[in-house]
Amino acid sequence: MQTPVNPENMQPGCTSPIVSKSVYGMILTLGILVGLFVHAKVAAQTPTKQDPGIPVHYTDMRQAAGITFQQDSTQTEEKYYLETMGTGVAWLDYDQDGLMDLFFVQSAATDIYKPPHPLRCAFYHNNGDGTFTDVTEKAGVGGEGHYGQGVAVGDYDNDGYPDLFVTGYGRAILYHNNGDGTFTDVTAKAGVADEGQWSTSAGWFDYDKDGWLDLVVTNYIDWTPKNNIWCGERRPGYRAYCHPNNYRGQHIKLYHNNHDGTFTDVSDASGVGKPEAKGMGVVLADFNNDGWPDIAVANDTWPNFLFLNKRNGTFEDVSLISGLAVSEDGGYEAGMGIDAADVDGDGWQDVYVTHLDFELNRLYHNNRDGTFTDVTYRSGIGNKAVLMSGVAMKFLDYDNDGWNDIVQANGAMVDNVQLYHGEVSYKEPLLMYHNLGKGQFEKVSESLGSDFVRPIVGRGLATADYDNDGGIDIVTNNRGDYPSLLHNDGGNANHWLTVLLIGTKSNRDGIGASLKLTSAGVTQVEQAKGGMSYMSASDPRIHFGLGKRTQIESLEITWPSGQVDRLTSLPVDQIVAVKEGSGIVPRRFPKIAPVWPRGSPPSKTEGAK
Repeated sequence: MQTPVNPENMQPGCTSPIVSKSVYGMILTLGILVGLFVHAKVAAQTPTKQDPGIPVHYTDMRQAAGITFQQDSTQTEEKYYLETMGTGVAWLDYDQDGLMDLFFVQSAATDIYKPPHPLRCAFYHNNGDGTFTDVTEKAGVGGEGHYGQGVAVGDYDNDGYPDLFVTGYGRAILYHNNGDGTFTDVTAKAGVADEGQWSTSAGWFDYDKDGWLDLVVTNYIDWTPKNNIWCGERRPGYRAYCHPNNYRGQHIKLYHNNHDGTFTDVSDASGVGKPEAKGMGVVLADFNNDGWPDIAVANDTWPNFLFLNKRNGTFEDVSLISGLAVSEDGGYEAGMGIDAADVDGDGWQDVYVTHLDFELNRLYHNNRDGTFTDVTYRSGIGNKAVLMSGVAMKFLDYDNDGWNDIVQANGAMVDNVQLYHGEVSYKEPLLMYHNLGKGQFEKVSESLGSDFVRPIVGRGLATADYDNDGGIDIVTNNRGDYPSLLHNDGGNANHWLTVLLIGTKSNRDGIGASLKLTSAGVTQVEQAKGGMSYMSASDPRIHFGLGKRTQIESLEITWPSGQVDRLTSLPVDQIVAVKEGSGIVPRRFPKIAPVWPRGSPPSKTEGAK
């Protein structure tokens, strides 16, 4: 995370930016004009949108759903670096009833911040009627006293029930799902406490394809209350959070699953833990289509990482030669959220990384030769959010037209940012970039309704179809505020298919599987990935938008074990469970009607593009 002042001009103990606000504004304006000129030239070569699409509207259902959790920023005048991070959120079906439940990560008291009541994470059971019930105490996952940061979901012991790994400042927690609605803290036994580190994001994947999920943990910087230096001007209200360059980075952790409930730290042996890192986000996917999962990490003002799996328990650091390490102009930016998806229909995973204000959110195209090209302007994204601080993001097909779109949570790092940059707001709206086809994007946020663009201090973000109606819903964990639970109304006007993977030889979650769907001659490729977004975990089911196509000729699933299942004549507008080696198996996925906050859903015409 950068500070609200010009990061290049902030040094330990400095009192003011070297560049004045007026001069900096002139530089910014010139940069924007140059960017707009470049963007205009690119846009002139970009095909215009032919199909207006279907109207989609997002409505915030939090209050109607009974979610009362409120994130505590633990903010003080001392500007502890820890305060500004926010916390993550996860979707998971912890009781396997076919409905996605919600877990919100919470902060904790510090040596100088004493909240009026104990701070705990919050776990909500999906009741199947549009409402949620707080089951935190019964489940035993409150984590009181743990300054939580992020969360990763995975069935690490292959017992059929998803487990929770909660990152945090000073240590992490692994909760084992007992299968009866309760969890047990098994951190010490498992050996994944990450003691003394500042862990942010994490992700589960099976890097050696032995059928058991391993764990990647991104760690941030060596900050403590004792080295919390003063940055910003020395006058009331102007103190700022310092630049990450004032602190040494930590290192990525890789824990190998021993198949007995314990893990072995193989960070150094694998090569993943060797370089210094300032890790914020992680996505675990197969970037070179060799059938083995790789690791991409968004680092804060530090080169992003790409580790390619060498298939022998080690990884090759190809960050710099891949083109993912830096932006097109060679700069290290404030990497926060990250995800991967095929945005142009070529079957290869492209990458998107969010950055803070006065930087660009970067889209990197996979060149299919081990390298990536920064196509931020060419794609139409350009500098449309240059005054926003991008934090979390996720690829999703919100309108089910068959192309991966981008949703992004934004919010400045500190609440006094306007004292330094009058053009920037602390609270910022969500962004939605609609994929027009083949990786060309158009900003459509304002068309999605007032709840979607309500300014928030967005941090964690995760997606799921929580009512099983075929529309992808969105949840955000907002700093110092209530979360947003945005229900998708209208996305299911197009056809769709969602697939729950059940591994047998492979890990139970099927993470690492590749799915190729063919419908009316159109082929779509998706992967079951680990990590994604920023400190958050999304619906593990694989979703395909089909547009107006009503028939699916085939679905080919290549499992991590090498097993290939080919299914034909699948139904559309359904959620199906596919078991490795067996095909579709019976599984209930109840469809529910959300409890609308005003008694009825919004007009189908409202929010039309």
